[in-house]
Amino acid sequence: MDQTIIPEELLPVLKSRLDSFHPAFNQTGIDLKRDPDFHSELKYVFALSSFAAKTCTRNPEILLDLINCGDLKISYSGKQYAKRLLNLLSDTKSDPETANILKSFRSREMLRIAWRDLTGKAGYSETVKDLSLFADACVDGALTVLYENLKTEFGTPTDSDGQTQKLVVIGMGKLGGYELNFSSDIDLVFAYPERGETKGGEKSINNDEFFTRLCRRLIAIIGATGYEGMVFRVDLRLRPYGENGPIVMNFDSMEDYYQGQGREWERYALIKARIVAGDKIAGEKLLEMLKPFVYRRYLDFGAIESLRDMKKKIDLQVMQKEMKNNIKLGAGGIRGIEFFAQIFQLIRGGVIPALQERDVIKVLKILSQKNYISSGTLIELELAYIFLRTVENHLQEFSDNQTHNLPEDPVSKVCIAVSMGFSTWEEFHAKLELHRKNVQHHFNSLLDTGENGKAGNKDNIENKLYDVWQFPDRKEHNINILASAGYKRPDEVIDLLVHFQNDNATRALSGSGRQKLDRLLPLLLKETGLSDEPFVALNRIIDLLKAIEKRTCYLSLLLESPVAMQHLVKLAKSSSWIVSYLAQHPVLLDELLDPRTLYVLAQKEDLKKEIKRRLEMISSSDLEYQIEQLCIFKQVNTLRVAAADLTGGLSLMKVSDHLSYIAEVIIDKVLEISWQHLSQKHGIPDYLTNQNKYEKDFAIIAYGKLGGLELGYSSDLDLVFLHSGTGSRTSGGPKPIENSQFFARLGQRIVHILTSYTRAGMLYEADMRLRPSGGAGLLVSHIEGFREYMLNEAWTWEHQAIVRARPVCGDNALAQRFQQIRHEALARPRDKDKLREEVITMRERMRKERLIAERGVFDLKQDVGGIVDIEFLVQYLVLLKSNEYADITKWTDNVRILQTLAETKIIDDKSAHFLKEAYLTYRLTAHRLSLQEKPAKVEEASYSETREQVKKIWDSLITD
Repeated sequence: MDQTIIPEELLPVLKSRLDSFHPAFNQTGIDLKRDPDFHSELKYVFALSSFAAKTCTRNPEILLDLINCGDLKISYSGKQYAKRLLNLLSDTKSDPETANILKSFRSREMLRIAWRDLTGKAGYSETVKDLSLFADACVDGALTVLYENLKTEFGTPTDSDGQTQKLVVIGMGKLGGYELNFSSDIDLVFAYPERGETKGGEKSINNDEFFTRLCRRLIAIIGATGYEGMVFRVDLRLRPYGENGPIVMNFDSMEDYYQGQGREWERYALIKARIVAGDKIAGEKLLEMLKPFVYRRYLDFGAIESLRDMKKKIDLQVMQKEMKNNIKLGAGGIRGIEFFAQIFQLIRGGVIPALQERDVIKVLKILSQKNYISSGTLIELELAYIFLRTVENHLQEFSDNQTHNLPEDPVSKVCIAVSMGFSTWEEFHAKLELHRKNVQHHFNSLLDTGENGKAGNKDNIENKLYDVWQFPDRKEHNINILASAGYKRPDEVIDLLVHFQNDNATRALSGSGRQKLDRLLPLLLKETGLSDEPFVALNRIIDLLKAIEKRTCYLSLLLESPVAMQHLVKLAKSSSWIVSYLAQHPVLLDELLDPRTLYVLAQKEDLKKEIKRRLEMISSSDLEYQIEQLCIFKQVNTLRVAAADLTGGLSLMKVSDHLSYIAEVIIDKVLEISWQHLSQKHGIPDYLTNQNKYEKDFAIIAYGKLGGLELGYSSDLDLVFLHSGTGSRTSGGPKPIENSQFFARLGQRIVHILTSYTRAGMLYEADMRLRPSGGAGLLVSHIEGFREYMLNEAWTWEHQAIVRARPVCGDNALAQRFQQIRHEALARPRDKDKLREEVITMRERMRKERLIAERGVFDLKQDVGGIVDIEFLVQYLVLLKSNEYADITKWTDNVRILQTLAETKIIDDKSAHFLKEAYLTYRLTAHRLSLQEKPAKVEEASYSETREQVKKIWDSLITD
């Protein structure tokens, strides 16, 4: 709305305020009418805000100062409040004098903030940020003066080592989130680092008494009322033990309280906690100590019951008549949006560090980016939040009164409508109700899962299945119920349930854990009964429940999400491996919640972006947490591959490709992390200039299944590390070392990260035995030393191994050099008879070592005519013919090598096609067996003709 137009309803109010103001301001000698735009602006602000008019009338010098310095037209930087206030407080001698300075400062700055907000010079974000920074400055400025004054009387508080102790002031609520509203009180919690006593004063007291006195004086100055009002109302009810707790606590006592007695609502409150004053370095350490209480390093669905109780209390309050016009606590109000965002933070914040954010709008945007809410939900909640918070500020700016209720008198209604840019109250109210309706809709959707298996209609199948679970001894009755639910072998199901009931872990469950299990089982029995393999699915899922039931948050996850349970049953029916995988890594149950991502496979570039996002919120010094996140990244994406695989839409080669992408992205990130950690300590090799060029002069070569792009779900990694370093020592770090030692330690760090056990599991088994000289050789070889070894010392089996070797990350130039050496080693002329003898001898030796002969059984890998025979045959032909046909050294996977062998006429098309199909068939069968957690063995008769044909081709190409 045009600010030059003031509605008729407000003109009498404006005239009265101007009549009071002009005599006082005219004494300054400034003619406001000389600047028509400013005079128009002043009348607009006065029409809307009695607070602004009274402040200017009582203290015209404040407005004069704001006009002369131009502060009404500019935004403040973060430190301007603190700088201005410290100058004002520099010579204060007493508490009353400090309080008066703060109140005067408040009058000036609150007038400035209200003016800029009401005239549209500052938007919502700037307004709440200004209010929060102003509060920070007031608390910190007062604290600085009071601390020094108290020290003159009692001395300096110290710890047992004589180190100075200072107060830490934690801002909670909207102050903590930089979202303070205009007439808000401020929620504070006080703490100090360690017990001890004061030194250097007339009288020594313990630290607790010193800081208690300091806090009481601070509250008195900030909250004292007078002619000019108060600075801020201070609310301490969020401190440990609430109103009955000590006013200040040391860090250890505070940590003990939260870990031992902290409740869910206190976790909820601490999401916003921010150090606003005092010793900020020590304060950040305290918040880091408390983080495990607030954010659990798993999906905390166990908190849902407490959150649901909180939501019910909000619902009950919303229904109260007096809340109808309350834009904060009423239906569709500000609190509903805050609760919506913070529920996700409590449940997922420990797993998704990006959600450890205090700003509500930023949280909503992160939730949208990660597909936890739709873009439409984000837009509706963001617009509603900004609108409601702006209304809140305007209501409070009118008379500096802490109100959240919409006005009832006609003049005030016009006032709020005009301030929000509407011509009439009706237009404003229609927009407000639209926002509140949207907010209430999304709020109602939270934690809404229907009946969750609770008793309802007696004919309900869930109630009948609940009786089956509770009273499994009523066998005949239960058999009929289970049969009607879809179970073809109900007697076996009853036996399964009895064993589960009597399992030690089940019997040891806590009361709440048992309640959750009792609610879950009927739902599970119902869902698995709908499957075409109900007993198989149920049996596997119960094995999973036995593994996870003590961590009842995962029972809550399944209870709260029917979708997750449906997908669990679907996958459990298809594979016992996937259920075992979920049992090992139950955090992955969260992936079952969203079918949009569960069956969608990321390409390599997308995987790189995902792993970067996961790690960018973690401190580079927290190696353990970095490894945990890498483990979770691997597990999540492996589960997605398995889910897509089991639903039948993925070929075996695509499975291996995607598992290889995951491994390559992880290895690359492990190399980067290893380089960063090592270079911080030792610097980098002296001939390098870029500290972050972790790929320089170092390369990782993959052999075996990863090298051949045939990685399976449980494959280990065969790796070789190479470097091309020169120079002498590292530089740029506190502890320089020899360059060769740097690269050796880099390799050690990579292996350590890959094989370390964390709470989230382990990344990969890393096998380094294919490096030059095997276990007796250097972990990291110089590239030219590697060439010398491969050309002059390597055994034939090592040349066979390099057929399946390829660079997966590191220096591109070094990777190209490796490829040259690989080709050179493979393309050496060889004596056919000697090569044949060595290959046959190695094959028989491997068969003898690894094959366990079983009557009537065909080992797909090691038996005659199996997988390894085809691999050895391919390797033999590559070694024999590469000096004549360079093209056959191009590929590392058996399928494309066979195609190339056919194209070069080394073998005929028919034999190449047969070997390729046999190889893929064997691998696919072994792959399917692994998903059922079975060895790669089948009945001997299964592939008798295929085996015989493979043997004939072997004999024709090698033996004959």
